[in-house]
Amino acid sequence: MLAVKTARLRLAGRWPVLDAWVRLPRHVSESAAAVTKLTLQQASLISCTLKLFPRSSSGKGRYTTMSEIDDPPARSGAPRRRVRYWGWGYEDTNTGEDSALVALDYLGERFGARLAPKKPLPLAKIDLPRPRLSPPESIAELFSAEPYERVSHAYGKSYRDLVRARRGEFPHPPDLVAMPSDESEIAAILDWCATSHTAAIPYGGGTSVSGGLESEFDPANLGSEHSVSIDLTGLGALIEVDTMSRTARIQAGMRGPAIEEALRPLDLTLRLFPQSFELSTLGGWIATRAAGHFATGPTRIDAFVEALRVITPQGVIDTLEVPSSGAGPDLNALFLGSEGTLGVITEASVRLLARPRFVASGVVDFANLHSGLAAVRGIAQSGLVPASCRLLDEAEAVLAGIGNGSEPVLLLGFESADHPVGACFQRAGELCCDHGGVLRDPGAQRGSQGPSATTAMWRRAFLDAPYLRDHLIAAGVICETVETAATWKNLDALIAGVRSAAAKAFVDAGATGGFITCRITHAYPDGAAPYFTVLAPARSGSELSQWSCIKEGLSDAITSAHATITHHHGVGRFHRPWYEREAPALARSALLAAKQSLDPAGIMNPGALFA
Repeated sequence: MLAVKTARLRLAGRWPVLDAWVRLPRHVSESAAAVTKLTLQQASLISCTLKLFPRSSSGKGRYTTMSEIDDPPARSGAPRRRVRYWGWGYEDTNTGEDSALVALDYLGERFGARLAPKKPLPLAKIDLPRPRLSPPESIAELFSAEPYERVSHAYGKSYRDLVRARRGEFPHPPDLVAMPSDESEIAAILDWCATSHTAAIPYGGGTSVSGGLESEFDPANLGSEHSVSIDLTGLGALIEVDTMSRTARIQAGMRGPAIEEALRPLDLTLRLFPQSFELSTLGGWIATRAAGHFATGPTRIDAFVEALRVITPQGVIDTLEVPSSGAGPDLNALFLGSEGTLGVITEASVRLLARPRFVASGVVDFANLHSGLAAVRGIAQSGLVPASCRLLDEAEAVLAGIGNGSEPVLLLGFESADHPVGACFQRAGELCCDHGGVLRDPGAQRGSQGPSATTAMWRRAFLDAPYLRDHLIAAGVICETVETAATWKNLDALIAGVRSAAAKAFVDAGATGGFITCRITHAYPDGAAPYFTVLAPARSGSELSQWSCIKEGLSDAITSAHATITHHHGVGRFHRPWYEREAPALARSALLAAKQSLDPAGIMNPGALFA
């Protein structure tokens, strides 16, 4: 256990009483505090920080966090909830059937084919290569070679990953899966990997869609083909909440829903809600520079990270918790987007926001996408900071269930914890009208306080989309997403270029009837982030070659239009060829020098980001 002054307190009030370790300020006596019953709010008055530690004397084991208060310790001995290795979500959930039936009927008509889902190959029938190494006895208890663990840690959640997983194709799964619960165990794992020339691949929620988790690398560079996946969900605790500074120290393996539940009693939020929110982790967001669904303002994880703690093969890096610093290059930025290639992110100090109380939202229809883009640019450059400014083209609006197929749709919304936002919404609505936009709901035109029914419908569709994709893949539909960002000057040419490239790729891939949709997910004063969705008929047995043809065509179009290969999905292995064109060679050499300094044996996620 860390060497800090602690006392055993009884937290009471809004939640059931339970024991927790709390860090106390030096001037508070342990004996006085130990007999006091405190609510969480009262504890924060004694000290602006609340520290929660492991309950076991060894310093290992489960952390008692606020997220467990409403669902107390009965879970501690229960089996870990299993994630589907062939699709999205947990094995005990079943979502998206109704929307899948509608979608499959719609797509079947467009493709001129009957779309019938097929089941994935059961785990028991997968012919999995045997593990090729064994860990030393001193750390053997941290590892698993169980088939489920190996297949569920072999891939992320891209189309290519899921097609292979459903077929039962796992040519190079990790030999072992490590499940550490503290930093000392991570350090021991990395030490062994370095001496045994074993690739170490950090694994958070397993939601990568860019090939960031696969044990696919050149063994000549490492000296072996061995690999270990390091599952970080055992480091899933809220460690500290500083209510005065409005920051929190959180372990990297904590999933999105657990973070929000832990912060809810304090009326605070991290306010990062990517589409992968259900499964993804804080460490994964940082490692891939993830972005949430909010359109403007602090929307990507970069803006929330105050400090980081990273275990590298050469030692620990712990950056300073300060609001800002001009002392040399930003050290946090070195690890943001590093994708597990420099070390294992174990903790982060993140900036929090008060939970919003005031909301105004509505829907605006436009005659064409060009007018909608002009309105979004006007809003982004006006100084207004909408929470939602998401523009969907005609086809995307139909798929989301909020359009008629003839008009683009703008989902517009504002929120605040401090003040009503109706006036902001009204002004943004006026800017939309300047470009021919028509507010769909008269109540929204007055800036009604609360989400519109259409906005709520879209939000549900947004979160259910990964489940729907599973059904479409099972029925033989190629489902791929490509996202990027460009300046306003280049945006029209980018969108036109990607659409043209898609039309050609569908012909080249033999995917007659395929189509592409576009939505603007994030808006900035100097540009925006288009997000494209590809839906096309797959030929059984040729799915991956078709996917590759389409993916390469769209990626080439993106880089040709002076846009980035990814706005928030990361580089991984899929995007690396285009990243190497985008990033100057000298800059990549500098990053490689940093990797060689922190990871001289080259064990950290080889093949991702760096060739």
